[in-house]
Amino acid sequence: MRVSTSARQTLVQAALLSIVSAVPAPTAFVNDVAPPEPVITPSPVQNYPSRVAGRNILSDVDSDIHSVLSGLGSDLPSWVASGVPNYFQGFPTGDAVVSSLGLNSAELAALPTNVLNIDPYANWTSSGWNVRFHGNVYKQPNTSVSDLNKLANVFLGNTSISDLSQSEQDQARNLTAEILVVQQPHVPVNTIHLEPAPSQGSSGQPGGGGASNTTGGTQDLTLPYNTTVEGDFDTFVPIALNNLTAGNETSAIQRLNTYVEGATIGNSTAYLVPPTGLTIISDIDDILRVTKIYEPEQGLLNSFARPFRPWENMPDIYRNWSISVPNLHFHYLTTTPEQVTRNYMQFIYDTYPGGSFDTRPLNFSDVSATLSIRKYLLTKIFETFPQRKFILIADTSNSDIMRDYPEMATDFPGQVQCIWLRNTSATDSGDRFPYDTSGFKNLNQSNYMFFLHAEDLMNLDIANGECYNTSIPQNLTFGYQGLPLGLGDGTTAYKFGYIP
Repeated sequence: MRVSTSARQTLVQAALLSIVSAVPAPTAFVNDVAPPEPVITPSPVQNYPSRVAGRNILSDVDSDIHSVLSGLGSDLPSWVASGVPNYFQGFPTGDAVVSSLGLNSAELAALPTNVLNIDPYANWTSSGWNVRFHGNVYKQPNTSVSDLNKLANVFLGNTSISDLSQSEQDQARNLTAEILVVQQPHVPVNTIHLEPAPSQGSSGQPGGGGASNTTGGTQDLTLPYNTTVEGDFDTFVPIALNNLTAGNETSAIQRLNTYVEGATIGNSTAYLVPPTGLTIISDIDDILRVTKIYEPEQGLLNSFARPFRPWENMPDIYRNWSISVPNLHFHYLTTTPEQVTRNYMQFIYDTYPGGSFDTRPLNFSDVSATLSIRKYLLTKIFETFPQRKFILIADTSNSDIMRDYPEMATDFPGQVQCIWLRNTSATDSGDRFPYDTSGFKNLNQSNYMFFLHAEDLMNLDIANGECYNTSIPQNLTFGYQGLPLGLGDGTTAYKFGYIP
C-alpha cells in the first residue's frame, strides 16, 4: 500500500507520541529582532524576483491532465506535479520533537549544541571579502536504538528496518536521528574561527575551487544576528584580509576552513570566489548520485538506507573539469531539507570536487514553498556574482528545474553559459514524470543540451563556452513530454534525444 504525504506525516507524529508521553515544550524567546535579508552585490540587470510562493506548474496545460494524473493510481505518485518526494516532507521539528520525545527543559538544556555549518561562498565587494554563513543550530536528543528502529520503520514506508543489512540499518537509524532534532530559535551563533584550508578534501582531486594555496585569512568573528524561529542563520559577514589575496587581484578561488566554537559539530569550508570566472551549479539527485526520486520506494531506500553511489562516471567528468579549468567554482544546490544535508555534503566531499553548498532551509517547509526555493537560491547566487558565467546541470525529473533553468537565462542575460539536463525518462523506464520543455523554445540551441549518459559531456571545451555536443541528437518539440495517453505536445513513447 502506498502511503500518502498527509498519511505519512500523521504516522510520524503518531509513532513519536506512542514512544513516550508528551510534556509541555519550553517557551522560546520572542523579543529578538529578525535578521534582515543577507546583503549581496547588486546585479546590473534590473529584475524583480517574485515573493516565495507556490505556483501550479501545470497551470498552462488543459485541466484534463490533472484528472489523468490523479487517475493513474499507484503507478504514478500523487506528488508528480510538484516533483517533491513525499518522504522529504512533513518532518517534525522543534517543539513537536521536544513534546513527542518527552524531554523536559533541564534535559534539553543538558544536551550539547550542534551546528549545521553549510559550506559557504564569499564574494568580493568594495568592502572586501563577504562570506555567506548559513546553516542551523540544534540539539540532538539521545534516542534509544529501539525507538530509532520504530521511527525508521515509519520513514522507510513499506520496508522494515529488520529487512536491511547491518550497514543499511545503521544509516537508517543515523538519518532518523538527524531528522528528530530540536532547532534552537533566537540564539547567537558562537564565534566562528577561520583558517587556510588545504587545496582539496579526502577525494584527492585537484581543482574544485582551491587548487592554489590559500596563504592567510586566520581570524575569529561572530555573526551579527541570532537564529530565526526555525534555528536557521543566513547572513553575509565581511572578513578581514589578513594576508588573503584581494578578489580583484586574482582569478583563483581561495578556501578557508570554518569552525563554530562551542559546538560539537560545526565545520565547513568557505570558498572565496572572484568576481569573474566560471561557476558550475549542479543538482545532486539523479545527476551526481543514483536516487530514483521518480520511483518512491526506491528513492526512499536510496535516500534513507542505501549507501550513496555515483551515477555512471560523473565523478570522472567533474574531476576532468576541475583539472582542465583549475579556477572553476563548483556550487552544489539541492532542495533536500536541511535535516538530511550532512549525508549529501559528505558524499560530495568524498566523490566530487569541493564546492559551496545550498540546501532547503526550514522556513521552506511545505510543498508550495519548496517549489520556489530553487529559484530563490539561484537568484541569490546570480545576483551575488553578476559578472560570472554559470553552467546549470540537473535532470528532467524536477519540474522546478525545467521551469527555473531557462528562466535564469532570460532573467540574467549573458550569465547562463550552458544548461545541461539528463533526460531520465529516456534511460530509466521507472521515470514516468511528465516534463515541460516549453521554456527552452526561445533559447539558442548552442547554449543547452539534453543528454542521456555522462559520457555525452566528455570533451566539451567549457572554458571556451562550448555547451552542445553535436553528436547527441536533440529532436526538440516544445511542450509537455511523457504525458500519458498522448496528451501534450509529445507522445507517451517520445524520448528526448532519440526518435524511436
